[in-house]
Parts: sequence; structure tokens; C-alpha cells
Amino acid sequence: MVVTPKGSPLSALFDDADVEVAAINYRGDVDVSLIPKLMQLIKNFQPDITHIHSRRGADTLGLLAARWANVGKIIVSRRVDDPLPQNFITKLRYQTLADHTVAVSQGIVRALVTAGVEQDKISQVYSSIKFDDYCKDADTATVRKELNIKHKQVVAVIGQLISRKGHRFLIEAAPAILALHPDTCFLFLGEGEEEERLKSMVAEAGLEQHFTFAGYRENVGEILTVIDILLHPATMEGFANVAMQALAAAKPVVSSAVGGMPEIVLDGETGILVPPQNPAAIVDALDKLLSDSSLRDKLGRKGQQRVKEKFSVENMVANTLAVYEKILAEN
Repeated sequence: MVVTPKGSPLSALFDDADVEVAAINYRGDVDVSLIPKLMQLIKNFQPDITHIHSRRGADTLGLLAARWANVGKIIVSRRVDDPLPQNFITKLRYQTLADHTVAVSQGIVRALVTAGVEQDKISQVYSSIKFDDYCKDADTATVRKELNIKHKQVVAVIGQLISRKGHRFLIEAAPAILALHPDTCFLFLGEGEEEERLKSMVAEAGLEQHFTFAGYRENVGEILTVIDILLHPATMEGFANVAMQALAAAKPVVSSAVGGMPEIVLDGETGILVPPQNPAAIVDALDKLLSDSSLRDKLGRKGQQRVKEKFSVENMVANTLAVYEKILAEN
């Protein structure tokens, strides 16, 4: 059974699958009415495993519901590498309420262990992408026209426009990059609370003609065909699917060396890693790649092969099932 909020796009994905969906009223991460609703669902369904995927407060509410329902094993996934406090709340969530935690990167495993969670209570399973969605041809002229891209070279940042994604560091680096590569534009895909602040930074620097704020887009696979480099300047990142998407499209990635990013981006092999919050390092990395199309192609092709082999849906499913079998075998 899959439990989703009513109206969630996720529930529509199961319309044609032989999977029961329970769509419930849910008013956000502090909606404590979620607890009795989930408890009743769990008691009625009698699962062997309750696997909780939601983030922020919803995972804690789900953990409480699953523990109080007292049915089967409980697994919680963690996808962010935010530092965890070494206190009873962390141990309550990841050792007392949950029987096991699945982390999507080794970086997150390290954050959990540093916070005092026992190593044998954690398994690491990488996320995956649908590879074929990001390695297909597109009418690049049409895509460029749609995005109003007029420059020769394109550097994209794809993600929520929030502080921890680090867009501001590219804006700070942009004048130096443009001094070296004046026919370059910077494409921001995403929405978020930082949008107006970032637009103000661009305007104050007089760089409006080189920046495009394209908002949220569904056709990421098509957009990747017109970019040269994906930049991921985040200050914290558990594991960024967008980096896998870019590599699947054979585009090199420049990323901050934070969280699980070094597990996706192999420095000098599939892209370049830079220290976080370091505009000068961003300038150096982008200059190196913008100056050398053959290097971009080499890194992109190596990254594409790596994603196909390591981050496939099949691998994720097999590794997740292995965790389920391990937990069910425990007393």
C-alpha cells in the first residue's frame, strides 16, 4: 500500500499499477491528526514493513504512528545531510522508533553515525533516475527559443531557489567568468523563496542579459540537451538527483564537495568538485570546462556510463529489497 496526501501527483502514478493507494487528508508537517489516520491504516493493512519516506516533521509523525500501531518492522529513509544533534531526539527517531534507517548516500551515513546512531542500524541505498528520460535527442533550436537563450555557452543550476542551493555564489563568480567567456549565459531552473533576492543581485551587478530565471520546468531532459555544464553550488546536499540527470545526458557537473555529491561527481572523471561557498573555485572550474569542449565531452560520456551502471532503477530496487529481507530476518 502507498499512502499519499489527497491530490498528490504521486497517487496518479499508481493508477495503472496493481498497488493499493490510500490518499488521506494531510495539512502539513505539524498535522498531528496524521498519526491516528496512519495508525488505523497500518492496523487494517497489517504490513510486514512500514517504510516512511516523508521529510521534515512528517517522518516523525509517521514513526510515531507506525510504532504505536505495533505492526511489523519500521524503516525510515533519510535524504538530507544536515547535521543532526547528538541528543535523545535523534536516537528516538533513528533507533527507538525506527528499526532501521536507509540513507541515500554515504555522506548521510556519516552524518547519522556522527550524531550517535549505531552503524548496524543504517543501510545505504542510492537513489536512481529513469536513465532513458535524460539521454534522448531534442529539437535544441526550439528549446533554446523557449528559454530565450541567445548565448553560445550555457551553464545551468537546477534546483529550488533556496539558500542552501548556493545560487548566490555563481552570481558572485559571474563577472570573472564572463570576462573570460563573454558569450555565456546562466540558466536557473526552479522556484523558491530566494528568487527575488537573487534577481536583485543579478540586477545590481548589471548582468540581466546573462541570467535567465526559467522557473519550474517539467521538460528537464529536453533542457539538458542545450546546456554545456551543470553547476551544483550547494552548501549542503545529501544526494542530488539532478546531477545524475545531467550526467545521464552526458553533461559534466561542477559541484560543491558536500554531503553525498562526491559519490556522484568523481573529480576529474565525471566533473569537477569545488570547495563550498567558494566563487573563485567556481570560476576556475567553469573556465577549465568552458575552454575545452573535448574535456566536457570526455567527462560527460564517462558520467553517462557511470550513471547507467551504478544508479539504475534496477539497482535501487534490488538494494532496497535486500534491506527489507535483512530486516525481516532479524528477531
